Amino acid sequence: MDIILKYFPRLSDEQKRQFAALKDLYEDWNAKINVISRKDIGNLYEHHVLHSLAIARAIQFQPETKILDFGTGGGFPGIPLAIMFPDCHFKLIDGTGKKILVASEVARSLGLKNVVAEQRRGEDETEKFDFVVSRAVMPLPDLMKIVRKNISKKQRNATLNGIYCLKGGNVDAEIHPFRKTAEVEDISRWFEEDWFKEKNVIYVPV
Repeated sequence: MDIILKYFPRLSDEQKRQFAALKDLYEDWNAKINVISRKDIGNLYEHHVLHSLAIARAIQFQPETKILDFGTGGGFPGIPLAIMFPDCHFKLIDGTGKKILVASEVARSLGLKNVVAEQRRGEDETEKFDFVVSRAVMPLPDLMKIVRKNISKKQRNATLNGIYCLKGGNVDAEIHPFRKTAEVEDISRWFEEDWFKEKNVIYVPV
């Protein structure tokens, strides 16, 4: 939890409570349904929560922004972002029912009123959103093909509607089709821990 306060010191008391509660919730659920590697659960805040919040460094979503978390798994990056942006609306989808069960129960336990979690394949999602967020679900060109239909033409933010995805390693090949519009931010410019080296936030306007 300290690592979250290190980079986001101006949290409300409610946000602090919600972030602090993630440890016990994910440890409890992960013992029943494995959504985080058992070896990695001890790194929950650095590798999962703070990693998700790199998107909050890349953009400050305006109130009422609608965001789709595509392939959320157990709730990343959607749940940390929903805590960070309580005035925005988040829909978390994943094709695996067990993972959505974890994400929905964690959101319910935290009292997050701005989260809906549903078992659904991206191809079957029909709603419109301002932004789509994802964490290393699939190659960027494949992701774009699926979610382009879900990006609203109505703009609420200074940043054009589009996709934010978290990716590790060299992303040159993935962004090549979007090289004229894509923006790549090195997460290590925001977070100093070694784990964030060669981790990126990629933004592609749609």
